[in-house]
Amino acid sequence: MSTMVELRTLVTAAAAAYTANGALGAAVALRWVDTSGARWIHHALYAVTLTSTAVAVVAGAARRSPAALALAPAAVPLMLLQRHGARPLRRHTRDALWAAPCYAAGLVLAWR
Repeated sequence: MSTMVELRTLVTAAAAAYTANGALGAAVALRWVDTSGARWIHHALYAVTLTSTAVAVVAGAARRSPAALALAPAAVPLMLLQRHGARPLRRHTRDALWAAPCYAAGLVLAWR
């Protein structure tokens, strides 16, 4: 397996975790899904998102990949989510969405 395929896989996994977590959060906010008995699922997806993003950034930085440079700023809004918490919901949503361009750019650069 080539180095670029591995990096593509890592960036894609990080973006997929971010997307899954955001989709779950949106579904809960819209009351399409009730996770009141299992809030740990959203927290676990957050941990997977944070970890997979860090792994992709470190692996990409070691290879001097532009994808890592694009993905690295996603750490700021991800950490703000932890610091700010879920309330108010508007701030939580804003913090989460600030990371979206980083994942999009990381995917584009990893796959070109």
